[in-house]
Amino acid sequence: MMGNTAPRRNIYRCMVKVIITSHAKKRLVESRQKGISVHDITREAKKIPGKIPIATRFRGFISTNGQIYDIVAKDIPDGRLVITVIGKK
Repeated sequence: MMGNTAPRRNIYRCMVKVIITSHAKKRLVESRQKGISVHDITREAKKIPGKIPIATRFRGFISTNGQIYDIVAKDIPDGRLVITVIGKK
């Protein structure tokens, strides 16, 4: 009898709550961040492995529209806080 061959997923990543600051949401309407959605940010923030004790910049994410962007995030007791989003041209 064969066991389940599905890859194991990181439990923490699946359960992490992503909180996007109002500052980050406001930046999404600026021209450099055009094409980046809240869904894109949430999806990518959940994929960042491990704990983030201090605010850290993560580079090279790609939105569903093909826009390249960076995320500044840190972990807080309530979940993963996305502080800002920086779009690349």
